[in-house]
Amino acid sequence: MNSLPEALGLVFAMGAVILFCRAFPFLFLSGGISQKTLGNTSLKGSLLIFVEKIVPPAAMTVLAFNSLGGAFKANLRDGLLVFATSVFTALIHLWKRNALVSIIGGTALYMILIRVIRFY
Repeated sequence: MNSLPEALGLVFAMGAVILFCRAFPFLFLSGGISQKTLGNTSLKGSLLIFVEKIVPPAAMTVLAFNSLGGAFKANLRDGLLVFATSVFTALIHLWKRNALVSIIGGTALYMILIRVIRFY
């Protein structure tokens, strides 16, 4: 177990790393967006635009497949429950175009299903 000064030092170091990772794109890559060179964005600006457009959907796709894969590895019933609620969540999102409604709806359906199906 770490002493209090060691724990505070570790917390500070981890906080600094997290802050740097979150601030990195804005500190080092955002300067090129407003600067136009011959009608094209600079390399820095195009990299930031690429990261803004590609990384969030890619990360969410990886997380979705990871959750589905983990559920199916546990057992078929849990995998089917997660798959059904994922499809339900996607349909709600396509219908309402509201992330909060789709997340709450999918979570509520999953909670109901695991309690109802667990009794059978």
